[in-house]
Amino acid sequence: MAGKLLSEQDQNRYYAVIMAGGGGTRLWPWSRKGQTKQMLRIVGDRSMFQITIDRIKDLIKTENMLVVTTAEQAEKLEEQTNDVLPQNYILEPMPKGTASVVGMAAIQLLARNKDAVMAILTADHYIRDEKYFRSLLESAFMEAEKGHLVTLGIQPTFPSTGMGYIEQAEFLENEGKNDVYRVSRFREKPDHETAVEFLKSGKFSWNSGMFIWRADRILDEIKTDIPDLYNKLMEIYPYIGTGSYEQKVAEIWPTIQPTTIDYGVMEKAEDVVVLPAVGLGWNDIGSWESIYDVIDEDENGNIYINCRSINIDSHGILSCSENKDKMIITVGMKDVVVVETDKAVMVCPKQDTQRVKEIVQYLKDHDLELYL
Repeated sequence: MAGKLLSEQDQNRYYAVIMAGGGGTRLWPWSRKGQTKQMLRIVGDRSMFQITIDRIKDLIKTENMLVVTTAEQAEKLEEQTNDVLPQNYILEPMPKGTASVVGMAAIQLLARNKDAVMAILTADHYIRDEKYFRSLLESAFMEAEKGHLVTLGIQPTFPSTGMGYIEQAEFLENEGKNDVYRVSRFREKPDHETAVEFLKSGKFSWNSGMFIWRADRILDEIKTDIPDLYNKLMEIYPYIGTGSYEQKVAEIWPTIQPTTIDYGVMEKAEDVVVLPAVGLGWNDIGSWESIYDVIDEDENGNIYINCRSINIDSHGILSCSENKDKMIITVGMKDVVVVETDKAVMVCPKQDTQRVKEIVQYLKDHDLELYL
């Protein structure tokens, strides 16, 4: 039941905007068109989307949860939960980057509530300590009320070269339960040597892509940093709630220049603060290899997802199938990922799973869309 952490007044103006439109091709062939990563039951018997909704229900009213996705995905996501109201699915005609997603959600919320404060979340993150996460969000909402642009950072656990970083500046006094720092700057994905230095300094967090701010505040920032996007959002705004809304979006959306909220706004904005999460147990499940970090292994380091498996003299095997009765057998293998679907079978060394994107590109280049 919502409202255990926040007052009734807070509940009425605090919103969650869940981005759920990505293709998730890094988990191909299990994740593909019509069955994207957020729809998959990777951890337990709930999909990533369902887990995301469940995670915040004690903090955000279900009627204050918005989902930004495509028309095709919205239909399938609606089948997975009754918690999100049908009118709370914001449909994106085509991908134009996260800045446009944030802007569209902001104008939708302002049309409902001029005091709206919004948390930008994604539907495919794994978070082990959900109680701590809700505490972080509660503190982040408090900071956003002050006019800050707030981001949640993740304490690095190794010198990752695949993550963007947030550099902390001075500590800010606050009334919340969690530490808050001003952001010095956002840093792009570093080389290994630089990542090691970031880790040693203790002043850097991974950029989780989760943000919290007032709806009017982020729109003001978009107006300053991406004026063309702002102007196009303002063309759409008067049509919200009218019979001409969809037609107007279809007219304007193709003219938007794609950009991310990180590059378009956050790297330029001045009043940005970060709450570094320590021990949150966060993972964006960005590759098959990353699943080893979120699912318990057996005594031989093997993982089974939705299948039966026999591993003879094999260690570090990840076996996955769309058919729970499918038997996957390995003999004398080490650190290999085996994924079986009705259209494709992939066998890949664990350390090369980031190269799945090469498979996806190959299929696109050779007109093999059937397998995507």
